[in-house]
Amino acid sequence: MPTSPASIRPRRLVRLPKAALPALCQADGPLARLIAQIGPCQFRAGNAQGPLCALVQMIIYQQLATRAADTIWGRVCALFPAGAFPSAQALLAVPDETLRGAGVSGQKQRYIRDLCEKTQAGVLTLDTLPALPDEAVIAHLVQVKGIGRWSAQMFLMFYLGRLDVWPAGDLGIQNAFAGLYRLPTAPSEKALLLHGPRFSPYSSIASWYLWRFLELPKETQALLSTPE
Repeated sequence: MPTSPASIRPRRLVRLPKAALPALCQADGPLARLIAQIGPCQFRAGNAQGPLCALVQMIIYQQLATRAADTIWGRVCALFPAGAFPSAQALLAVPDETLRGAGVSGQKQRYIRDLCEKTQAGVLTLDTLPALPDEAVIAHLVQVKGIGRWSAQMFLMFYLGRLDVWPAGDLGIQNAFAGLYRLPTAPSEKALLLHGPRFSPYSSIASWYLWRFLELPKETQALLSTPE
């Protein structure tokens, strides 16, 4: 599951419809047991610094261990001591060597610059994203180098707080699904997509609980799991 420094972790606890957890429990027995084990959903979304900050952070955290990414992100934020995350224009003015000194790889620098250039040019209109349906948000964001469908889904979930996102390409979800349903191997993205409809319209909540499954002791996982 994506993580971020404590200073800009998603702030808002998403208010779930009262029907959400009962509907998920009724739809799926193993998930019902997992929900009972974990307790109330603490699904949070949003970023006080805005969508550009959330997307830059997402790029920096890609394919890095959380501790390493936290360190690099802290260095990047320290470049702007005023406290507010900079605009796309201000980010474009930061020299490559400065970002390199903060630990941002050359490839991720190119991704960040492409994001900022497209924002500056009006190709990306980040302020309009909350009003768009999920697939339109994804189509909008994947125009940026380094942002694929998975990254756009993480933005939908953890910035916009959308409740019906099923990130079938997420390795954690695949492994948790295999564990909870006692599958011999983790399902492929294509195979996992077939299971998504039974969790709709609360797929994001089901995903949140599946990520929590991975944090449980192995003994507890074994007690909760059942053959699919």
